[in-house]
Amino acid sequence: MKLHRESKGTITVATILFIILGALAIYFLEMLSLVIILPLLVIYSLVFWFFRVPNREILDHKENVIAPVDGKVVMIKEVEEDEFIKGKAIQVSIFMSPLNVHICRYPVSGNVIYKKYHPGKYLVAWHEKSSTENERTTVAVESLTNHKVVFRQIAGYVARRIVFYCNEGDTAKAGHEFGFIKFGSRMDVFLPLDTEIVCKIGDITKGGLDVIARMKEE
Repeated sequence: MKLHRESKGTITVATILFIILGALAIYFLEMLSLVIILPLLVIYSLVFWFFRVPNREILDHKENVIAPVDGKVVMIKEVEEDEFIKGKAIQVSIFMSPLNVHICRYPVSGNVIYKKYHPGKYLVAWHEKSSTENERTTVAVESLTNHKVVFRQIAGYVARRIVFYCNEGDTAKAGHEFGFIKFGSRMDVFLPLDTEIVCKIGDITKGGLDVIARMKEE
C-alpha cells in the first residue's frame, strides 16, 4: 500500500508510541498485555489506512467538475461567496470522515489565479459556519471553460492541519492532487449559477473520479 508523503511525521510518532506502550503493557501486565496491545494495533493500523494513496486512473476533463475529495455530499445551495467571486454562486460541500482518503484534488482544469490561507476556529466540519470561520484555505482556478471556480479546504474539529501545494500561475488538472487535510474535514466548491449540478445531497464521492457538475464553455 502506497502512503502519502504527509504520513511521515505522524507514522513516526505513532510507531514510537506503539512500541513504548506495548513494551510497558508486556512488562507490567504480562499475560493481560493483549488487552492493551490489540486495541493499540487497531489504532496503529488505522493511521496507515488514513494515509493510503489509492491507485486511480485520472482522465482529462474540460466541462466536467470532478469531486475534489472522497466523502459525502452534505450541501448544495446558492450562497454569497465574498472572498473571491464576490457574488452569488452554487456551493457544493463534501464532508470527509477520518476513514476517507484525504487527498485534495483540483475539481476543474485551468490556471490557478488565487490562493490564500486563513487561520480560524475548529467547529465541526459539517457546521455551515465552518466555511467562513474555521481554519481554511481558498484556491481559485480560471477553468478551461472560462469560468472562475473557487474551492476551499476546511479544517474540522479533529483535523488540525491543512497543506496545499499549489501556487498562483500553476496549471490545474482536474482530479490531480493539490493538497491534503489530516483527520476529518470538509471541502467546498463554489460554481457559477448556470452550472449543471449532477450530484445530490447524500451522494458518496470518490475524489478524482466522480463528476459532480458540468459547465459549458463561454
